[in-house]
Amino acid sequence: MTTNGTTAATDRSLDRSPDRSLGNAGARVDWVDYAKGICIIMVVMMHSVLGVEKAAEQTGFMHYVVMFAKPFRMPDFFLISGLFLSVVIDRDWRTYLDRKVMHFAYFYVLWVTIQFGFKAPSLAAEAGWAEAGLEYLASFVQPFGTLWFIYLLPIFFLVTKLTRNVHPLMIWLIAAALESAHVATGWYVIDEFSARFVYFYTGYVLADYVFALSDRARSRPALALLGLGFWALINGGLVALDISEWPIVSLALGFAGACAIVVSGTLLARAHWLGFLRFCGEHSIVIYLAFFLPMAATRTILLRYDVIPDIGLISLIVTAAGVAGSLLIWRLALAVRANFLFERPDAFWIAPKKAAPALQAAE
Repeated sequence: MTTNGTTAATDRSLDRSPDRSLGNAGARVDWVDYAKGICIIMVVMMHSVLGVEKAAEQTGFMHYVVMFAKPFRMPDFFLISGLFLSVVIDRDWRTYLDRKVMHFAYFYVLWVTIQFGFKAPSLAAEAGWAEAGLEYLASFVQPFGTLWFIYLLPIFFLVTKLTRNVHPLMIWLIAAALESAHVATGWYVIDEFSARFVYFYTGYVLADYVFALSDRARSRPALALLGLGFWALINGGLVALDISEWPIVSLALGFAGACAIVVSGTLLARAHWLGFLRFCGEHSIVIYLAFFLPMAATRTILLRYDVIPDIGLISLIVTAAGVAGSLLIWRLALAVRANFLFERPDAFWIAPKKAAPALQAAE
């Protein structure tokens, strides 16, 4: 869990890597960690900025950054999550359930309990402890707070394995139609499944093309930069015109943004720049689980004492605190041997463990 980056587990991805040092199964793919680092920071940024703006009842310059990223912030995360699924999807059900369901279920149950522990007193003060208890139980049906991503991932893994004998085009067309329908039932599982599954499934069935895109960006960086600039203008323009969430448009922008993140991660890996992004990507689940606490604490302090007048700057500081604070919590947990917070204990494994790979850079 502490080194949760994606591994180069397929021969095709290894063969396409310009660096043959990646030619051993289990080696890490550095551009994937860079891309995941970008994704997780955007997720923290969204929660931080919107939280600050809601509490302060005003917006700052970071609001526009969050709005720019909205069309692709989660699509790219889900697409990357599906990239290496083809390697494990045909494993026996026991191993598959352990890696793809039990893994996330353990951390969801643990961290929803931790998050609820911080929020329960205020909930109880408003509606009583009985109502607070019912809301806790409801969190296992309606995902709680920021944890919906790891609630939904096991569902994606299960649906994909159960439908692996159905023609991929049929599944993809259904998933694309669900995204374009903008389903809004009020039940997070249905709504977010409908909005996100197409990206996860695309990462699974079109992984070859994603790796090919990365290879082209690595070999032609100038053209890749030009493409990123062109994409940024279109994405920003459609967001500014308030049509980025139109049916079909949202689907296209989701895929375009996901490709942009793949290209950006590849170029950063190629240049060996901004290594902290790669580190964040390696530990993206650590950040995702723990950022809520330093984020909320920093937001409360800065707004209460009013030491910084600019809402945009406050939002930026809260974002940085959420990322850095979560990594600090992780290091402190390891120091006091509270590893269970970020590493699944042996008692919660239902299949044999597999050693985590070490990162090897793809030049």
